[in-house]
This record gives sequence, C-alpha cells and structure tokens, in this order.
Amino acid sequence: IDFSFQQGGWGASLADMLVRKCDVLNRGFSGYNTRWAKIILPRLVRKGSGLDSPVAVTIFFGANDSALKDENPKQHVPLEEFVANLRSMVRYLRSVDVPEGRLILITPPPLCEAAWAQECLQQGCKLNRLNSVVGEYARACLQVAQDCGADALDLWSLMQKDGQDFSSYLSDGLHLSPKGNEFVFSHLWPLIEKKVSSLPFLLPYWRDIAEARPELSLLGDGDH
Repeated sequence: IDFSFQQGGWGASLADMLVRKCDVLNRGFSGYNTRWAKIILPRLVRKGSGLDSPVAVTIFFGANDSALKDENPKQHVPLEEFVANLRSMVRYLRSVDVPEGRLILITPPPLCEAAWAQECLQQGCKLNRLNSVVGEYARACLQVAQDCGADALDLWSLMQKDGQDFSSYLSDGLHLSPKGNEFVFSHLWPLIEKKVSSLPFLLPYWRDIAEARPELSLLGDGDH
C-alpha cells in the first residue's frame, strides 16, 4: 500500500508547505496506469478562470505500466503506448491552460526485486516486475519531459545513485516507505517551490491576526 497522500507522505508534506498559499489537490489512484489515467484526467483537471488555474501539476506513473505483460497483463502498458499516453496528458493539460512550464513528470522509483518477489509469493504469483524494465519506462518519461519542455524528477536514478542500497526507500520493494516519501518530497519541493514562490499568502499567520477585530485580517486580501 502506498501512503503518499497520508500524514508523512510526500503529497501531504507538499500541502503542509503550501498552507495559506494555495490548495493542494492530491489525486492518487492505487494500481492505475497511464492508459486509465489518460481517460480520467479531464475529470480531475478542467479549464477554469485564471485565478484557479493550477500553478503546478505532477504526473507520476510508470510503476504499474512497467509490469511484465506475461505475469500482469491487466496493469501492463507497452512502452510505446506509455510514451503516447504521457504526451496525451501533457497535450490535454496544455489545452486547459496548464502549460508545460508548470508540469513535473516523475519517473517510477527503482524496484527492489528481492523484496517484491516475496510480496508476489505471498499473493500466490510470480515476480511480475523487473528493475531493468522499470528503468526503460523511467528513461522514456525523462525523454517525454525533455521533448515537451517540462521539469522532470528522476527517482529511478537518484535512489540508485552511486550504487547505494535503495531498499529502505520502499516498504515492500515497490511502494514508497516513510523514508522513500521523505526522499521524494526533498527532491520534489525545490521544483515546486520555483513555481509557487511568487504566490502571496492568502491568509495571515495566526500571530498576525488582529485580536480586537480579526475580521480585518481574515476577510481582507491577506496583507493586513
């Protein structure tokens, strides 16, 4: 189970950093691949006014798409289709006024095959993913980001940098552990911060609220 959007998860940490500045909408779908995500994206992000247009959007897929076709045909998406689906999502977001400069494509993290093999065994199936294959999808994700002019976060490479043991970043070989969530947040936040640094605070810090007439602070534009 992936706890990315629960307390301590990377999505929750982003929301904590941006409190009083903007809303953070976490849309995580356990087990989904890009084939299904492409279909539901218009339900998640719609064209709005300039005031509620997203300042940043992350696209984080590949761990399920890269499942082996013979062992996990339902989640598997061929590499070429994976690329086409990512490009399709980028095009759709552009059409609803979310340009490439606001996008961050995140590669899947590496797979700890030994740990995931044990998980598969407990579920009564064979190992259905390989880290080398995940790497192919990660590189494809980076290429899409480069071609589209979007930012990218290469988790697959960063977690394995200098041959380090990355197993502690994963709870079961596939899903992020608490340490893995911290890793994602620490590398994602600098990319997000560049896009949100100019946003004003919409509400004041609690110590700055006028004690006698709090409505002056809370119903204004945030500058009182």
